[in-house]
Amino acid sequence: MNGADQEKLPRRSRTFVGLDMLKTTIAMAVAERGESTSIRVEDRGEISNTTKAVSRLVERLKRDYGTNLHFVYEAGPCGFGLLRRLRSMGFQCDLVAPTSIPKRSGNRVKTDRRDARELARLSAMDYLEPLWVPDPTQEATGDLVRLRMDLKEEVKRQRLSHFLMRQERVWNATSYTMKHRSWMRDLKFEQRAHQLTLSGLLSALEDLENRQKEVEEDMVRETTTWKLGPLVGSLRALRGVDHLSAVTLLAELGDLRRFSSARHFMAYLGLVPSEHSSGAKRRRGVITKTGIRTARRILVEGAWTYRFPARETMRMQRKSADASTYAKDRSWAAQRRLCHRYHAMQERQDCGHGDSPGARRIRVGHRLP
Repeated sequence: MNGADQEKLPRRSRTFVGLDMLKTTIAMAVAERGESTSIRVEDRGEISNTTKAVSRLVERLKRDYGTNLHFVYEAGPCGFGLLRRLRSMGFQCDLVAPTSIPKRSGNRVKTDRRDARELARLSAMDYLEPLWVPDPTQEATGDLVRLRMDLKEEVKRQRLSHFLMRQERVWNATSYTMKHRSWMRDLKFEQRAHQLTLSGLLSALEDLENRQKEVEEDMVRETTTWKLGPLVGSLRALRGVDHLSAVTLLAELGDLRRFSSARHFMAYLGLVPSEHSSGAKRRRGVITKTGIRTARRILVEGAWTYRFPARETMRMQRKSADASTYAKDRSWAAQRRLCHRYHAMQERQDCGHGDSPGARRIRVGHRLP
């Protein structure tokens, strides 16, 4: 029986297996729900986290509880290997977020076996909501994207500017341009050790940048065989989104059709305001900042490009060459709407009150034929 057939079964006819997975061991517990609402949870001990041990565990559980097994474990550093292995055997296996598991107030005892029992019990109660799981190609592309982000962070964290400030060598214009690089290479210090330090820091910075460029070229090549590759061209039609940002968004988010609406999408990324309301009192705060930080940052950076009047430049036409006509029309409609909204909000803020006459006279720009 495969996972799709098990979905058709009533939940009470299945046995729920909670797994608390660590690097070397897996603690497990089994929950069975009878005809009544009572749930019986049984501790099944621990096994080593190896393929052979998991196969023996599955055979033992099939012998004791039948084939209608539903596995569940927390998302963590061990990845999706166990989930894919169990699904390939024909069982249903879900991944849940650790933050979705309730914690009892005052409970100061935490063990692997207790965690496994709680996972099995909550799964039998239909309390846990499974996470979306990427396919192997999606996961590999995501790892490549995160490698690029790590390299960018390393470039930002370099100590070159701090070293120069300590030596009272300050550049007052835009940093890390060609002129800035030339200025740094021409710097001379009295101490030979300082000169060697500058040379080493410059070399390290250039090495990081070269590695980053290589990874970006690999990302571009990977999209040619990626199933979401055609969607990259459509996303590039949007203002503020180009090839690398489109690949990063799709690698982190996967199939966008799993979001039922724009509100659902924004809430998933934490781009909705936090709220603490009670009775007649209503308080809203900053955005929640839940979900994937990288995707949220890319969307925020792209949104800042809508500060300027709506227009379709030659550069936008070039980068949206692979997009469909529908994607281009939607992009232009979104650009007009968002640019107008930004300027209307800006004028209201400047006037200090509601809609102003100037807010209705915002230039909407032009579109090239």
